[in-house]
Parts: sequence; structure tokens; C-alpha cells
Amino acid sequence: MSDTRVYRAQPADLAEILPLVEEFCAADDHPYDETRVARALAPLLAGDEHGQVWLVDADPEPRPGPDAEPKSERNAEPGAGIVVGYAVVTWGWSLESGGREALLDEIYVRRRGAGVGAVLLQRVLAAAVEAGAAVMFLETEAHNERVRGFYARHGFAADDSVWMSRALTSPVR
Repeated sequence: MSDTRVYRAQPADLAEILPLVEEFCAADDHPYDETRVARALAPLLAGDEHGQVWLVDADPEPRPGPDAEPKSERNAEPGAGIVVGYAVVTWGWSLESGGREALLDEIYVRRRGAGVGAVLLQRVLAAAVEAGAAVMFLETEAHNERVRGFYARHGFAADDSVWMSRALTSPVR
């Protein structure tokens, strides 16, 4: 994984993030609305108040030959490789958690099975701890046993709680 870099996304990264979000939505059969996604990403890219967006880039293949640039120079700056994934973490607050908690809202990598997702997840977990979160939550599709196995290997466990949701419209009735 020496050719893999994880770094905080900035507002200028929006154009690279949107196609990844679209791929994620297609993979999970969720609707994709670029305007809505861009609007939701904007405050996350601008600062830490609501959460963080992380990108992972990887060199597609090492450059062979004696004249090839050293790996450290090729990936000296974020974005030096090809962006192959992202993660979005948002903040919540809970009495039960004792304060700040993190929600892994989305994580997506194009290179499944190559360890890229594990590198990204470990960095995101560390960043949540650095930001003062006591616990990280996530949700998965009920049918996706493969991804639940991935999270279990990284210390996540299923809760007895059942998440429920309701769209909020105006006026709320």
C-alpha cells in the first residue's frame, strides 16, 4: 500500500468526488442527484463543523525501468495518483455516546480486495478519534454480507438497535 495516499478533500476536489459518488449510488441502487450531492458536500469540504471528506489515490501501476521516478516523488502531493475512492464522515452528538459521535455516511473504493478500502477506513477512524468522536456508526444494506464482513474485520459489530427514518417536509405533520 505504499502507493496509496489518503488525504482530506478540499472544495477544489468536488469534480473528482462527484463521479465516485455516482458510482457508489449505482452500485447500491440509490438515486443520484448531482445538484443535491454537491450541495451536501459543500460544507463538508469547506470545514470540519459538519464532518469530513477523505480521498484515497493510488498509482495505477508502478513505473518500470531504471529511469522511473521513485515512488515517493510520484506521490509526493495529494492527487499525484488516480483518485480511486472516498469516505464521508459526519458528526452527531449523543448523550448515550457521551458527546460527539461519527457516522461513516459513505465509503467507496474502485479497487475492492486490494487493501485500499482498509487503508482508507483506518485513516478515517483515526481522524474521528482526533476530532473527539467517542464512537463511529455506519449502516449497510441488509443483503450485503460481504461489506458487513469487511466492517467486522475492522472492529465494527452489529447493534441491537434498529435505525428508522422519515423524510422531513414542510410542514411536518
